[in-house]
Amino acid sequence: MSAAQVVVHHDKELMAQAAAARLITRIVDAQAARGSASVVLTGGRNGNGLLAALSSAPARDAIDWSRLDLWWGDERFLPDGDPERNVTQARAALLDTVPVDPARVHVMPASDGPYGSDVDAAAAAYAAELAAAAGPEDHGPVPTFDVLLLGVGPDTHVASLFPELPAVRETERTVVGVHGAPKPPPTRVSLTLPAIRAAREVWLLAAGEDKAKAVQIALSGAGEIQAPAAGAYGRARTLWLLDSAAASQLPRALYPPASA
Repeated sequence: MSAAQVVVHHDKELMAQAAAARLITRIVDAQAARGSASVVLTGGRNGNGLLAALSSAPARDAIDWSRLDLWWGDERFLPDGDPERNVTQARAALLDTVPVDPARVHVMPASDGPYGSDVDAAAAAYAAELAAAAGPEDHGPVPTFDVLLLGVGPDTHVASLFPELPAVRETERTVVGVHGAPKPPPTRVSLTLPAIRAAREVWLLAAGEDKAKAVQIALSGAGEIQAPAAGAYGRARTLWLLDSAAASQLPRALYPPASA
Protein backbone atom coordinates (compact mmCIF):
# COMPACT_ATOMS: atom_id res chain seq x y z
CA MET A 1 0.00 0.00 0.00
CA SER A 2 1.34 3.44 -0.94
CA ALA A 3 0.49 6.66 0.86
CA ALA A 4 -1.58 9.08 -1.15
CA GLN A 5 0.08 12.02 -2.88
CA VAL A 6 -2.12 14.99 -3.77
CA VAL A 7 -1.50 17.36 -6.69
CA VAL A 8 -3.84 20.29 -7.21
CA HIS A 9 -4.21 22.21 -10.46
CA HIS A 10 -5.97 25.53 -10.98
CA ASP A 11 -8.80 24.16 -13.13
CA LYS A 12 -9.98 20.99 -14.84
CA GLU A 13 -8.40 21.88 -18.20
CA LEU A 14 -4.95 22.31 -16.67
CA MET A 15 -5.50 19.14 -14.65
CA ALA A 16 -6.29 17.16 -17.81
CA GLN A 17 -3.30 18.55 -19.70
CA ALA A 18 -0.91 17.91 -16.81
CA ALA A 19 -2.27 14.40 -16.28
CA ALA A 20 -1.86 13.65 -19.99
CA ALA A 21 1.76 14.84 -19.93
CA ARG A 22 2.42 12.79 -16.80
CA LEU A 23 0.86 9.71 -18.41
CA ILE A 24 2.93 10.05 -21.58
CA THR A 25 6.10 10.13 -19.48
CA ARG A 26 5.04 7.13 -17.45
CA ILE A 27 4.19 5.05 -20.53
CA VAL A 28 7.44 5.95 -22.29
CA ASP A 29 9.46 5.07 -19.19
CA ALA A 30 7.68 1.71 -18.83
CA GLN A 31 8.23 0.88 -22.49
CA ALA A 32 11.91 1.74 -22.17
CA ALA A 33 12.26 -0.43 -19.08
CA ARG A 34 10.18 -3.46 -20.08
CA GLY A 35 9.41 -3.16 -23.79
CA SER A 36 5.69 -2.55 -23.31
CA ALA A 37 3.30 -0.75 -21.00
CA SER A 38 -0.20 -1.33 -19.67
CA VAL A 39 -2.77 1.27 -18.67
CA VAL A 40 -6.27 0.88 -17.27
CA LEU A 41 -8.62 3.57 -18.59
CA THR A 42 -11.57 5.19 -16.89
CA GLY A 43 -14.65 6.91 -18.27
CA GLY A 44 -16.55 9.92 -17.02
CA ARG A 45 -15.87 13.56 -17.69
CA ASN A 46 -12.41 13.60 -16.13
CA GLY A 47 -11.25 10.34 -17.70
CA ASN A 48 -12.44 11.44 -21.12
CA GLY A 49 -10.95 14.89 -20.58
CA LEU A 50 -7.56 13.31 -19.96
CA LEU A 51 -7.86 11.20 -23.12
CA ALA A 52 -8.81 14.22 -25.21
CA ALA A 53 -5.82 16.13 -23.81
CA LEU A 54 -3.59 13.16 -24.61
CA SER A 55 -4.91 13.07 -28.17
CA SER A 56 -3.97 16.73 -28.72
CA ALA A 57 -0.64 16.63 -26.86
CA PRO A 58 2.36 17.10 -29.19
CA ALA A 59 4.35 14.58 -27.14
CA ARG A 60 1.83 11.78 -27.71
CA ASP A 61 3.97 10.46 -30.57
CA ALA A 62 6.70 9.61 -28.06
CA ILE A 63 4.54 6.62 -27.14
CA ASP A 64 4.96 3.44 -29.14
CA TRP A 65 1.24 2.78 -29.44
CA SER A 66 1.82 -0.70 -30.84
CA ARG A 67 3.40 -1.74 -27.54
CA LEU A 68 0.67 -0.49 -25.23
CA ASP A 69 -2.01 -2.65 -23.60
CA LEU A 70 -5.22 -0.84 -22.70
CA TRP A 71 -7.73 -2.21 -20.21
CA TRP A 72 -10.82 -0.76 -18.56
CA GLY A 73 -11.64 -0.34 -14.89
CA ASP A 74 -15.35 -0.66 -15.53
CA GLU A 75 -17.94 -0.58 -18.27
CA ARG A 76 -21.62 0.04 -18.68
CA PHE A 77 -23.25 -3.23 -19.74
CA LEU A 78 -24.88 -1.86 -22.88
CA PRO A 79 -24.79 -2.85 -26.57
CA ASP A 80 -21.57 -2.44 -28.52
CA GLY A 81 -21.27 1.10 -29.88
CA ASP A 82 -23.71 2.59 -27.38
CA PRO A 83 -22.65 6.21 -26.79
CA GLU A 84 -22.78 5.66 -23.01
CA ARG A 85 -20.15 2.91 -23.07
CA ASN A 86 -16.74 3.97 -21.83
CA VAL A 87 -15.00 2.37 -24.80
CA THR A 88 -17.20 4.26 -27.27
CA GLN A 89 -16.25 7.54 -25.59
CA ALA A 90 -12.57 6.55 -25.41
CA ARG A 91 -12.52 5.81 -29.12
CA ALA A 92 -13.95 9.23 -29.89
CA ALA A 93 -11.60 11.03 -27.50
CA LEU A 94 -8.35 9.21 -28.32
CA LEU A 95 -8.23 5.69 -29.71
CA ASP A 96 -9.43 6.53 -33.21
CA THR A 97 -6.62 9.10 -33.52
CA VAL A 98 -3.62 6.94 -32.58
CA PRO A 99 -2.17 3.71 -34.04
CA VAL A 100 -3.11 1.33 -31.25
CA ASP A 101 -2.91 -2.40 -31.89
CA PRO A 102 -6.56 -3.60 -31.80
CA ALA A 103 -5.42 -6.88 -30.28
CA ARG A 104 -4.05 -4.98 -27.30
CA VAL A 105 -7.23 -3.00 -26.65
CA HIS A 106 -9.00 -5.17 -24.10
CA VAL A 107 -12.65 -4.14 -24.21
CA MET A 108 -15.11 -5.35 -21.58
CA PRO A 109 -17.96 -7.39 -23.12
CA ALA A 110 -21.11 -5.67 -24.34
CA SER A 111 -24.68 -6.72 -23.59
CA ASP A 112 -25.15 -7.85 -27.19
CA GLY A 113 -21.91 -9.85 -27.19
CA PRO A 114 -21.29 -13.57 -26.78
CA TYR A 115 -22.60 -13.61 -23.19
CA GLY A 116 -25.87 -11.90 -24.02
CA SER A 117 -27.51 -10.33 -21.01
CA ASP A 118 -25.51 -12.43 -18.52
CA VAL A 119 -23.34 -9.75 -16.92
CA ASP A 120 -21.78 -12.20 -14.49
CA ALA A 121 -20.57 -14.39 -17.36
CA ALA A 122 -19.22 -11.27 -19.07
CA ALA A 123 -17.32 -10.36 -15.91
CA ALA A 124 -15.91 -13.87 -15.58
CA ALA A 125 -14.71 -13.72 -19.20
CA TYR A 126 -12.88 -10.45 -18.58
CA ALA A 127 -11.31 -11.91 -15.44
CA ALA A 128 -10.09 -14.84 -17.56
CA GLU A 129 -8.61 -12.44 -20.12
CA LEU A 130 -6.75 -10.61 -17.36
CA ALA A 131 -5.48 -13.90 -15.91
CA ALA A 132 -4.23 -15.00 -19.34
CA ALA A 133 -2.27 -11.75 -19.66
CA ALA A 134 -0.63 -12.09 -16.24
CA GLY A 135 2.85 -13.57 -16.12
CA PRO A 136 4.80 -15.26 -13.33
CA GLU A 137 6.33 -11.92 -12.43
CA ASP A 138 2.89 -10.52 -11.63
CA HIS A 139 2.33 -12.89 -8.69
CA GLY A 140 -1.41 -12.88 -9.15
CA PRO A 141 -4.42 -13.21 -11.46
CA VAL A 142 -4.03 -9.82 -13.18
CA PRO A 143 -1.12 -8.05 -14.88
CA THR A 144 0.80 -5.49 -12.87
CA PHE A 145 -0.65 -2.44 -14.62
CA ASP A 146 1.73 0.50 -14.98
CA VAL A 147 -1.00 3.08 -14.39
CA LEU A 148 -4.63 2.53 -13.43
CA LEU A 149 -6.86 5.58 -13.86
CA LEU A 150 -9.98 6.14 -11.80
CA GLY A 151 -12.55 8.89 -11.71
CA VAL A 152 -14.04 9.66 -8.32
CA GLY A 153 -17.81 10.06 -8.08
CA PRO A 154 -19.62 12.52 -5.80
CA ASP A 155 -20.60 9.53 -3.65
CA THR A 156 -16.92 8.37 -3.48
CA HIS A 157 -17.45 5.53 -5.96
CA VAL A 158 -14.59 4.44 -8.21
CA ALA A 159 -14.94 2.21 -11.28
CA SER A 160 -18.42 0.74 -10.62
CA LEU A 161 -17.74 0.08 -6.96
CA PHE A 162 -20.44 1.96 -5.08
CA PRO A 163 -20.63 2.49 -1.31
CA GLU A 164 -22.03 -0.46 0.65
CA LEU A 165 -22.91 -2.53 -2.45
CA PRO A 166 -21.63 -6.12 -2.77
CA ALA A 167 -19.00 -5.35 -5.41
CA VAL A 168 -16.95 -3.16 -3.08
CA ARG A 169 -16.86 -5.99 -0.53
CA GLU A 170 -15.41 -8.52 -2.99
CA THR A 171 -12.04 -9.90 -1.89
CA GLU A 172 -11.51 -12.91 -4.18
CA ARG A 173 -12.69 -12.18 -7.71
CA THR A 174 -10.92 -9.61 -9.89
CA VAL A 175 -13.95 -8.65 -12.01
CA VAL A 176 -17.62 -8.69 -11.04
CA GLY A 177 -20.98 -7.99 -12.54
CA VAL A 178 -22.68 -5.07 -10.83
CA HIS A 179 -26.44 -5.18 -10.37
CA GLY A 180 -28.56 -2.28 -9.18
CA ALA A 181 -25.99 0.49 -9.45
CA PRO A 182 -27.44 3.71 -8.00
CA LYS A 183 -26.70 5.65 -11.19
CA PRO A 184 -27.78 4.56 -14.67
CA PRO A 185 -27.31 2.17 -16.22
CA PRO A 186 -27.82 -0.15 -13.26
CA THR A 187 -25.95 -3.11 -14.78
CA ARG A 188 -22.18 -2.84 -15.17
CA VAL A 189 -18.90 -4.75 -15.21
CA SER A 190 -16.18 -3.62 -12.83
CA LEU A 191 -12.72 -4.44 -11.57
CA THR A 192 -12.68 -5.08 -7.84
CA LEU A 193 -10.42 -3.48 -5.26
CA PRO A 194 -7.98 -6.44 -5.29
CA ALA A 195 -7.51 -6.00 -9.07
CA ILE A 196 -7.13 -2.23 -8.72
CA ARG A 197 -4.46 -2.68 -6.07
CA ALA A 198 -2.38 -4.83 -8.44
CA ALA A 199 -1.35 -1.66 -10.32
CA ARG A 200 2.04 -0.10 -9.79
CA GLU A 201 0.40 3.31 -9.78
CA VAL A 202 -3.23 4.27 -9.17
CA TRP A 203 -4.25 7.79 -10.22
CA LEU A 204 -7.56 9.18 -8.98
CA LEU A 205 -9.03 12.10 -10.92
CA ALA A 206 -11.52 14.59 -9.55
CA ALA A 207 -12.55 18.06 -10.71
CA GLY A 208 -15.40 20.33 -9.73
CA GLU A 209 -17.11 21.45 -6.54
CA ASP A 210 -19.45 18.44 -6.69
CA LYS A 211 -16.44 16.18 -5.99
CA ALA A 212 -15.02 18.18 -3.07
CA LYS A 213 -16.86 16.33 -0.29
CA ALA A 214 -16.03 12.93 -1.77
CA VAL A 215 -12.35 13.83 -2.00
CA GLN A 216 -12.35 15.07 1.59
CA ILE A 217 -14.05 11.91 2.86
CA ALA A 218 -11.81 9.51 0.93
CA LEU A 219 -8.62 11.23 2.11
CA SER A 220 -9.71 11.56 5.73
CA GLY A 221 -9.32 7.92 6.68
CA ALA A 222 -12.79 6.68 5.77
CA GLY A 223 -13.37 2.96 5.33
CA GLU A 224 -13.47 1.52 1.81
CA ILE A 225 -16.93 -0.03 2.21
CA GLN A 226 -18.45 3.38 2.90
CA ALA A 227 -16.02 5.27 0.63
CA PRO A 228 -14.66 3.00 -2.12
CA ALA A 229 -12.16 5.65 -3.29
CA ALA A 230 -10.40 5.26 0.06
CA GLY A 231 -9.61 1.65 -0.84
CA ALA A 232 -8.05 2.41 -4.22
CA TYR A 233 -4.29 2.51 -4.00
CA GLY A 234 -1.27 1.33 -5.98
CA ARG A 235 1.66 -0.86 -5.03
CA ALA A 236 4.23 1.87 -5.60
CA ARG A 237 2.23 5.08 -5.87
CA THR A 238 -1.24 6.50 -5.25
CA LEU A 239 -1.78 9.88 -6.87
CA TRP A 240 -4.78 12.15 -6.47
CA LEU A 241 -4.99 14.63 -9.35
CA LEU A 242 -7.44 17.41 -8.50
CA ASP A 243 -8.51 20.84 -9.57
CA SER A 244 -8.81 23.60 -6.99
CA ALA A 245 -12.58 23.18 -6.68
CA ALA A 246 -12.33 19.46 -5.91
CA ALA A 247 -9.58 20.19 -3.37
CA SER A 248 -11.48 22.99 -1.67
CA GLN A 249 -12.40 20.97 1.43
CA LEU A 250 -8.93 19.50 2.01
CA PRO A 251 -6.56 20.90 4.62
CA ARG A 252 -3.66 22.64 2.91
CA ALA A 253 -1.26 20.45 4.83
CA LEU A 254 -2.22 17.60 2.48
CA TYR A 255 -0.67 19.18 -0.59
CA PRO A 256 2.22 21.57 -1.24
CA PRO A 257 1.32 25.20 -2.05
CA ALA A 258 3.26 24.98 -5.31
CA SER A 259 0.82 22.42 -6.65
CA ALA A 260 -2.18 24.74 -6.45
